[in-house]
Amino acid sequence: MKFLLSPSISLPLASLLLASCLTGCKQDASSEAKGATPARPAAPAAPTDPEQVTISAAQAQAAGIALGSFTRQNMASEVQANGVVDVPPQNLVSISAVLGGYVQQVQVLPGQFVKKGTTVAVLRHPDYLKLQEAYLQSRARVRFLSQELERQRILDVEDVGAKRKLQQAQADYATEQATQRSLAAQLGQLNISAERLASSGRIQPTVSLTTPLSGYVRTVNTNPGQFVNPQDVLVEIVDRSDLHLQLKVFERDVARIRVGQSILFTVPSRRMAQEIMRARVFLVGKAFENDARTVTVHAHLEGPETETLLPGQYVAARIQTAGQRTRTLPEEALIQAGELSYGYVQTGATSSTAAFRRIKMKAGAAAHGDVAVTPLDPIPDTTRVVLRGAYFLDAERGKGQGNDD
Repeated sequence: MKFLLSPSISLPLASLLLASCLTGCKQDASSEAKGATPARPAAPAAPTDPEQVTISAAQAQAAGIALGSFTRQNMASEVQANGVVDVPPQNLVSISAVLGGYVQQVQVLPGQFVKKGTTVAVLRHPDYLKLQEAYLQSRARVRFLSQELERQRILDVEDVGAKRKLQQAQADYATEQATQRSLAAQLGQLNISAERLASSGRIQPTVSLTTPLSGYVRTVNTNPGQFVNPQDVLVEIVDRSDLHLQLKVFERDVARIRVGQSILFTVPSRRMAQEIMRARVFLVGKAFENDARTVTVHAHLEGPETETLLPGQYVAARIQTAGQRTRTLPEEALIQAGELSYGYVQTGATSSTAAFRRIKMKAGAAAHGDVAVTPLDPIPDTTRVVLRGAYFLDAERGKGQGNDD
């Protein structure tokens, strides 16, 4: 059965269908247009803290991260100084010949201990003989002039002799006495007894050089057969009973040095170069050393370990100038970066991760493995601080920042 649309109905229906088609096409076009629009970019993530680092619990355990807190200790500030082990001038003697001569014997060796008065060398020279001869002649002349003076006095009393002869006899006697005393003194400097020479009349062909103090032979600068002059140093003797440190302190640090301050020092040349020994300041110089702008500081040695030191050994010293109670951390807890140092504190932790933050600190004096620190931001003493493993955390933080601090 067929249905036919009448002409009167077909026109409105066609119009309706056309409008519907146009509306649908517009909607499809609008949808296509909307679909062609590019998607909006996602909002950027919040920037991370460059001082923060987070690691896993396994990493913390493998790196040996150890936490703790600040400790407070009496830390002394220090002045660095260099110097030598020395002895007072009166404890070091240089032995020379008062009158030049030839060395006949050398009776000591370097390092040998000698007592006061020990002969260290024997010299010979014709001048030694002539000096003894002159003394004996002067002594005989003094006796003659003494007798002559007595005769002139008797004649003067009897008013027989002239006054002039008495006066001449007095002058001659006084002059010869002076000569005799001078020659006796010269013989004494040569270690020759004038009294023994006068009583025995025996002239000795050699003279002995003796040490005026007990000590160790430091150097021997001569040998038998050598001719030595008065300015030549033949033997040096050092008395080690009063060893001390002689340190050079720069001008900027002089005002901090006081008598009685403790000194820690090491001797780099020793086998145990890191062995720390002690001394105490007993004298601070009051003038600068030439153009070096340094002041000499003397210190007494303390402790039995200093007994093996030798005069002239170089030392590196730290003078303890002041003490105050301050925060400290182990040296391995700090990362040096120029004038500043860095440490790490824990900011959070879970069962699987731990978070840390880098903080700036100013390092001060160090002693026995601890360093005085001053955080540049307020931090309570109870803060959990990384005592070991700071370098590992710093490396991990650098990775997260592209190695840029």
